[in-house]
Amino acid sequence: MKRLILLLALLSVLSLACARTAETPASAMTAVPTAEATVTPSVLPPDEEDPSVTPLRNRIQPSLRDVTYCTMDGMDVKMDVYFPADTSQPVPAVIYIHGGGWTSGDKRAGAGTPEIPVLVKAGFVAFSLNYRLAPEYRFPAMIEDVKCAIRSIRAHADEYHIDPEHIGVWGGSAGGHLVSLLGTSDESAGFDVGQYLEYSSRVQAVVDMFGPSDLLQEFRPQQEQNASRVFFLEQLESASPITYITPDDPPFLILQGDQDEVVPMEQSQILYDRLTATGVPATLVIVHNAGHGFKPTGGAIDPSRGGLSQMILDFFTKNLK
Repeated sequence: MKRLILLLALLSVLSLACARTAETPASAMTAVPTAEATVTPSVLPPDEEDPSVTPLRNRIQPSLRDVTYCTMDGMDVKMDVYFPADTSQPVPAVIYIHGGGWTSGDKRAGAGTPEIPVLVKAGFVAFSLNYRLAPEYRFPAMIEDVKCAIRSIRAHADEYHIDPEHIGVWGGSAGGHLVSLLGTSDESAGFDVGQYLEYSSRVQAVVDMFGPSDLLQEFRPQQEQNASRVFFLEQLESASPITYITPDDPPFLILQGDQDEVVPMEQSQILYDRLTATGVPATLVIVHNAGHGFKPTGGAIDPSRGGLSQMILDFFTKNLK
C-alpha cells in the first residue's frame, strides 16, 4: 500500500510538471511525401518558452502530420514525420516520445522537442509519437503503442527513406521511461501486440531524459492525490525498464537534473548501474542546477541546454550512422 501511494504521488507530480495543451490535430495524411518535402520555421507558444532553451526553440513544422501508425483497440494512434533536406539514400531514424506522467502531453510538446530540428538538420528522419494515455488506458497500453510504432516505421522504411536497422529513440520523464523500456524489453516481455508483428520493435540507441527506471523504489513525492491516475496496478516490476536489462541491449545516454524533485537522481543512477554491470554501454550525465525538464534551479544549468542537444546529436551520430 505504501508503494502504491508513493507511485500515485509520482504520477500526479509527473503529470502536473509535464502536461502541455494538445494542439488541434490537422487532417491525417495518407501519402508519404518525397524527400523534397519542405519544413518551415515555427516558434513554440510563449507558455512553453524557457530562458535556458530559447535559442533551440525554433521548431520545424512536420512534413507529415497526424499519420496513423497503428490502430490499437479501435483507436488510431498518430505520429508526425520530419524529413531532412536529403533522403536520396536511406538514413537513420530517430523517434521522440513525449512525457506528461503517462496521463497527458502531446507529440509536438515536451522536454525533447528542441532536439527535433537539430537532428533533422543533421540528416535524420525524425518521428514524434502520441500514445494512449491513462487513466482511460492502463499499462501496458503505452509501451504496446510505441512498440507498434517501431514496427510500423520499419514496415514502411522504403516510403520514409530510412534505414530500418538504425533506429534511435529519445524522450523525457514518462517518455524517458518508455524509451528505456523500448531499449531493454524484447518480445518475451509480452508488449509486442497488434499490427506488423513480423517486424522487430528493437531499437539501436536510447536517450533517456530523467525517466523513472525502477517503479518499485520509493520516490520523494511533493503531494498525494488523484487516485484515479494509478494505472500500473500490481505491474510495478513488469513496468520497470531495469527488469529486462540484458547484455545485448543498445547503448544508452542518460541525462538527469541534480535538482529534480519529480524523478529523483537515484532513478537514473539505478538504470546506469544496472546497464553497466550487465555490460551495456551507458553514459550518465548529471545536469547541475537542473530541476525536472531541465528547468534552471539555483543558477544556469550545466551543461547548457544547447550542450545537451549536442550530446544527443553526437550520441545518435556515433551509434546510428
